[in-house]
Amino acid sequence: MIKKSLDLKLERIHADPKKLKDFILADAKDPDMALGIGATGKSPESHQGETRYRSLSEFRDIIQQIVEQKLVDIMLMSASTAEAMALYKKIFDNSPVTPAARANDTTDIHILRGGKSPTQPSMPFRTASIDHIQCGSWNCSSEQRQKGVNLGLYSITFNNEAGLDRAALEEYKNFRLEAEKKGFRHFLEVFDPNRPEAVQHDKIPGFINDAIARALGGVTAKGRPVFLKIVYHGAKSMEELVHYDPHLVVGILGGSAGTTYDAFKLLAEAKKYGARAALFGRKINNAEHQLHFIRYLRFLADGQMAPEEAVKAYHGDLQKEGIQPHRSLQDDMQLTSGVMNYSGSGVTMSFPEGATSPLPGAKDDCACKGGAKACPCDAKVGKGKEVDFSKMSAAEKVAYHRARWNRILG
Repeated sequence: MIKKSLDLKLERIHADPKKLKDFILADAKDPDMALGIGATGKSPESHQGETRYRSLSEFRDIIQQIVEQKLVDIMLMSASTAEAMALYKKIFDNSPVTPAARANDTTDIHILRGGKSPTQPSMPFRTASIDHIQCGSWNCSSEQRQKGVNLGLYSITFNNEAGLDRAALEEYKNFRLEAEKKGFRHFLEVFDPNRPEAVQHDKIPGFINDAIARALGGVTAKGRPVFLKIVYHGAKSMEELVHYDPHLVVGILGGSAGTTYDAFKLLAEAKKYGARAALFGRKINNAEHQLHFIRYLRFLADGQMAPEEAVKAYHGDLQKEGIQPHRSLQDDMQLTSGVMNYSGSGVTMSFPEGATSPLPGAKDDCACKGGAKACPCDAKVGKGKEVDFSKMSAAEKVAYHRARWNRILG
């Protein structure tokens, strides 16, 4: 069997954590664990004024194409898609790409049309068991465990409330013990608080870093995550976490679709300040041409291109393919508010001076499309502007949370 690129990179990273050559790239094709029918993305057959989504079969066909491209290191899927692609189609058997499955789905990512779960404090929950991920049934034999998926994403949301956080940590402990017993590896996703009042906005980056250090302080080597997936809170926060433990491989989540420059600049900036992995979901799934988009993510991850150059080259490829881009090249070269605030917390991400700023009057990437009464889109544009939840109606709070997950769900 072909050696997986993820394992090779992790070996080299841990052999010399100061070397910045290796970078892990993952495609997060697990949105059906959060968004329901619309998770697959808009179908090319959609027309103006209507919304039509890809079928699950079409969605999985794209997964196979991306795995065959061999440029991502990890393909993250729901347990049901992982079963179809790994156990039945066996597309990973002779591939350097590692299959992974979402191992839990906390209630704050149950994002249904008309639903309210994201507005309520996160509660731990697991749909898939480790056995089902590994072999497709409730009780795997030792031999069967090697046939399916042996890497999972476990998510936890700290809300700065002792009872809630203890429950989340207790479930994570139970998962780790089961995973260790069954030879199942995991990477850990730490979301920002989904209770708006949980942590003062400007203290969220420090809160998350401390929560990670505290949660893993008592975890010995066998139970530790192989890497992290977190919101990118800026250079200072990233450098602090990487300096604390160079062997704690830090990865970023991709956030909302945004512009192409949003995606490319985010990866380059996070890598510059110590990130060693990136998991892009919606940014890839909503791209005009997913394979071309991933190719430039790979160039950026490997340090072969600058973000600005990559955007122009990507548009050149779209032109050659005869594909109409979502935006003009000029518009697609802008940083929008989506990349400036992935946390939805009022904390603005600052890139180095000279970075392109949003175009005046540019369309907002928020779910409310910029409607002032629908959600506080303006709260995430300017530095220091915060959201006053006490002045929001219930409907506005719901819209706020929908917009938050549109921005950060990877």
